Amino acid sequence: MGSCKFSMFIFLFLIVFFPVISVSVSGQETSIHLKQKLSLIGFRSGISSDPEGVLENWNSSDIHVCNWTRVNCNNVSHLVVKLDLSGLSLKGKISPSLANLSDSLTILDLSRNLLEGSIPVELGNLFHLQQLSLSWNLLQGKIPFELGYLTKLVYLDLASNNLTGEIPDPVFCNGSFSSSLEYIDFSNNSLIGEIPLKNECQLQELRFLLLWSNKLVGRVPKSLSNSTKLQWLDLELNFLSGELPSEIVSNMPELQFLYLSYNDFVSHDGNTNLEPFLSSLVHSFNFQELELAGNNLGGKIPSIIGNLSHLVQIHLDENLLFGSIPPQISNLVNLTLLNLSCNLLNGSIPPKLRRMGKLERVYLSNNSLSGEIPEAFGDIPHLGLLDLSRNKLSGSIPDSFANLSQLRRLLLYGNRLSGTIPPSLGKCVNLEILDLSHNQLSGLIPSPVAGLRSLKLYLNLSSNHLQGPLPLELSKMDMVLAIDLSSNNLSDTIPPQLGNCIALEYLNLSGNSFDGPIPDSIGQLPYLKQLDVSLNQLTGQIPEYLQASPTLKILNVSFNKLSGNVSNTGAFSSLTIKSFLGNEGLCGKINGMRKCPKKKPYHSFILPVILSLSATPLLCMFLVFRSKYKKQQFTVFSKGKMEDEEKQAKDPKYLRITYRQLVVATGGFNASNLIGSGRFGHVYKGLLQDNTRIAVKVLDSKSGGEISGSFKRECQVLKRARHRNLIRIITICSKPDFKALILPLMENGSLEKYLYPSHGLSNSGLDLVQVVSICSDVAEGIGYLHHYSPVRVVHCDLKPSNILLDDHMTALVADFGISRLVKGVDDQNNNNPTNDSVSFNSTDGLLCGSLGYIAPEYGMGKRASTQGDVYSFGVLVLEIIAGKRPTDVLFHEGSSLHEWVKSHYPHKLDTIVEQAIVRLSPCGMPNNCTKMWSDVIVELIELGLMCTQFNPSTRPNMLDIAHEISRLKQFLSTPPSLLIQEGSS
Repeated sequence: MGSCKFSMFIFLFLIVFFPVISVSVSGQETSIHLKQKLSLIGFRSGISSDPEGVLENWNSSDIHVCNWTRVNCNNVSHLVVKLDLSGLSLKGKISPSLANLSDSLTILDLSRNLLEGSIPVELGNLFHLQQLSLSWNLLQGKIPFELGYLTKLVYLDLASNNLTGEIPDPVFCNGSFSSSLEYIDFSNNSLIGEIPLKNECQLQELRFLLLWSNKLVGRVPKSLSNSTKLQWLDLELNFLSGELPSEIVSNMPELQFLYLSYNDFVSHDGNTNLEPFLSSLVHSFNFQELELAGNNLGGKIPSIIGNLSHLVQIHLDENLLFGSIPPQISNLVNLTLLNLSCNLLNGSIPPKLRRMGKLERVYLSNNSLSGEIPEAFGDIPHLGLLDLSRNKLSGSIPDSFANLSQLRRLLLYGNRLSGTIPPSLGKCVNLEILDLSHNQLSGLIPSPVAGLRSLKLYLNLSSNHLQGPLPLELSKMDMVLAIDLSSNNLSDTIPPQLGNCIALEYLNLSGNSFDGPIPDSIGQLPYLKQLDVSLNQLTGQIPEYLQASPTLKILNVSFNKLSGNVSNTGAFSSLTIKSFLGNEGLCGKINGMRKCPKKKPYHSFILPVILSLSATPLLCMFLVFRSKYKKQQFTVFSKGKMEDEEKQAKDPKYLRITYRQLVVATGGFNASNLIGSGRFGHVYKGLLQDNTRIAVKVLDSKSGGEISGSFKRECQVLKRARHRNLIRIITICSKPDFKALILPLMENGSLEKYLYPSHGLSNSGLDLVQVVSICSDVAEGIGYLHHYSPVRVVHCDLKPSNILLDDHMTALVADFGISRLVKGVDDQNNNNPTNDSVSFNSTDGLLCGSLGYIAPEYGMGKRASTQGDVYSFGVLVLEIIAGKRPTDVLFHEGSSLHEWVKSHYPHKLDTIVEQAIVRLSPCGMPNNCTKMWSDVIVELIELGLMCTQFNPSTRPNMLDIAHEISRLKQFLSTPPSLLIQEGSS
C-alpha cells in the first residue's frame, strides 16, 4: 500500500509541476532565439549599402533567422552557427551586436566587402568561434587584444585592410600558453612592431602564417620553432632583420613555402655563409619554394643547395652573392624557376644544368658570369625564358637554341658575344622577345630570324656590328610592337615593306648607313608612337603621313640629308628643333628652324580657268555619288542581333541612321576629324543633325576575317555589358564593305592625353583625387566585366589610351576589339582560376594586350584570364604614380615597370612619392595635405605591386581592388583638419 501511495504522489507531482518546467525551458529557448534575431538585426542596421539585397529578409518577424539569407543554424538547437556574408560589397560598420551570438556562432566570414571603421572589441565574446575572416575590407585601427579570448579559434584572417599598430600578444596565443590556431593571415596591412611570439607561446597546430607587406621589425621569434606543423611561412616585404632563421625552420619538417624576400636579413658568420640556412631546409621533404630576394645576403651559393631535391622555385636575386654557380645545383631536377639575377656571381655557367629537365624560366642576368653560353641549354625541353643579360659572356650564340620549341623570351643583351646571329634561331617558332643588343655580333641579319612571325613584343639587335640591307622578311613580323636595329652598320634603303608590321609602336633605325627616302608606309603605321631614323644618309622629304599620324609622339630624323617644308601642326606640333637638327635642306615653322622662302602667287586668271574646267566633272561626280548613296543607304541599329540585319532594318523599334548620315556627320570621314587610329581601323568624331556628338569607329575592311572577329567581339561585349564605367554603344553599322561602331564622343579624350600632355608640361592636369577616382572607375568597370556582366569578359588591352573620360571626368573603359569571353564561370565560385578559361579561339593569334601591360604568364603561352587584366591594371596604377610609360622603363632600364618600382620598395620610395606629389598636387594645396597624399600614393604603389605579382594566383581580383580603392577615395574626401584632430586624439 505504501508503495502505491508513493507512486500516486509522484504521478500527481509530475502532473502539477511538469508544465511549469516546460514553460521555463521554452521561455529560455525563446529568449536565446530572440537575442540572436536582435543581434542580426543590429548588424543589419549598421549596413548602409547592400547592393545585392541579400539582407532584405532579415527584418521579417514571421521568418525564423535560420531561414534568413546566408545564415546557417544547428539542426537540433536551431541556433546560428555560421554567418557567411563574404563578397557582397556590403558598406557600413561591423556592429558590436554580433557578440550576442556568443552561445553558438562558430564561423564568421565578412571578407571581401566594403566594411569600414574598427574591429569591435565585443567580437572577443564569441567564445565558440572557430573561424574569423574579415579580410579585404576597409577596416582601420588596431587589432583588438580581446580577440585573444577566442580560445577555440582555428582560422584568423584579417588580411588586406588598413590595420595599424602592433599585433597584440594575446591574439597569437589565445590568452594561454598554447593555441588552437592553424591559419593566421595579417598580410597587406600597416602593422608595426615585432612579431609577438614570446618564448612561452606555443603555436603547435599552426600551418599557415602570412604576415607579408607590413612594417614589422625585429627578428623572427625563436618560439616559432614550436610550430612543427608549419607549411607556409610568408614574411616578405617587411623590415625584419637578423640572421636567416635556420634554427627555427630546421624544426619544420612539413614546410613547403618559405618567403623572406625584401627584408633586411643577413646570412650567417657575418653575412658570409649561406650553408647553415640551406642545411636547415634539407629535412623538409616537401619543400617547394624558397624566396630570399632583396635581402643583401652575402656569401657563396653552397653546394648543399643540390640537396633540396623537391625544390620547384628558388629566388636568390637582388643580393650580394659571389663566387661561381655550384654544379650541384643541377641536382634540383624538379626545379621550374631559377632566379640568381642581380648578384656578384662570376665564373662560367655549369653545363650540367641540362639535367634540370623541368626548368621553364632561368634568370642569371646582372652578374659577372663569363665564358661561353653552354650548348647544354638546348637540351632543356621546357625552357620558355632565358635571361643571361648584362654579364661578361663571350663566344657565339649556340645553334642548340633551335631545339627549344617552347622558348618565348631570349635575353642575351649586354654581353661580349661575337660571331653571327645563327639562322637556326628562326626555328624557335614561339619566340616573342629576342634581345641580342649591346654585343659584338657581326654579319647579316639572317632571313629566318627576320621572318619570325611569332615575335609579339620586341626585336632588339641594336649596338652590334651588323651590316648589309634589311631583310624583306622583316615585313612578316605583323605582331611585333618594337624593333630596334640602331647603332649598327646596316645600309641600303629602308624597305617600304616595313609598313606591313601593322602592330609596330616603336621603330629605331638610327646610327646606321641607310640612304634614300623615308617610306610613306612607315608614316601610315596605325600604332606608331616613336620613330628614330637619325644619324643616317636619308634623303628626300619627310612623309606627310608622319605629320598626319594620330599616334606619333616622338620623332627623330636629325643628322640626315632631308629637305623640304616642315609644318608645326598635327603630330609635329609638340616637336622641337632637336628632332630635325643636321638637315640643311629642311625649313619650316618649327621654332629654331630656318623659314621657307615664300612662293610667288599664281596669276589671277588661272583660278577662274581651273574652276570652269573642273566644274562640269565635279558636278557629274556629285550626281554619281548622290545616286550611289541613295542605293547604298544602310540602316544601323543598337541592341540588335547582327546575324539578321535585313529583318532589323524593317523593324521600327531600332534606331535608324543611314550610312550617308555618317558620311555627312564626319565630313566624309575627313582626316581633320580623325581622333584616333588602331590596329583594326580609325576613329572619327562627328556631329549628327540633332547635334549629337559621336565617335565613329570604322574598322579596316582590308584585314579580312581578323577584323570581322574583332567587330563581332566588340559588338557582343558592348551591347550586353552595361555599366556606368563602360563605354556604351549608340548603334552599329555593318555591311560587306563597311563596318563601324557608333559611340558617344568623349570630349575629354583618353587618360593618356592627361598623363602625357602634348604641350610637354610636367604636370598632367590631374590631381590625386581625380587619379584615385579614375582608378576606382576603371576597377569598377573591369570588376563588373569579370564578375557580374551577363557575358563575362576579359578585356585583354587595358591601358591609358583605352580609358576615356566624359564631361565629368568619369572614366569609361573602351576598346574591346581583342577582348575574350570567359566561359564556364560558376557564379558561386568565380574566383577559381581554373574557371577562367576563355572561348573565342579565333583570337588566339592576337596579342593579349600592349607592350608593357601584358601579364608575364601570357608570354609563357597561358591563355587570357581575369588575372591578366588585374596585371594590366596594376601596371596602369604604377604608371600613373611613377609618371613613366612601362615601355620607357623596359627599353631604358631593361626591366618591367613592376620590377623597377619593386626595386625601390619599400626603402627607396621617397623620390617616386615626392615626384608624384609634385605632378598630382593642385595649386594652392594646404601643407597639411602632403602627409595624407603621401600615404595614399604609397598605398597605390603597394596595390600596383600586388596586382603585378608574377604568380597570377597571388593577385587580388578586381572586386577586392575596387574595395581597396573605394577606401582611398573616402580617405581623400575626409577634410584635412578632421584628420589632424583624429591623429592628435
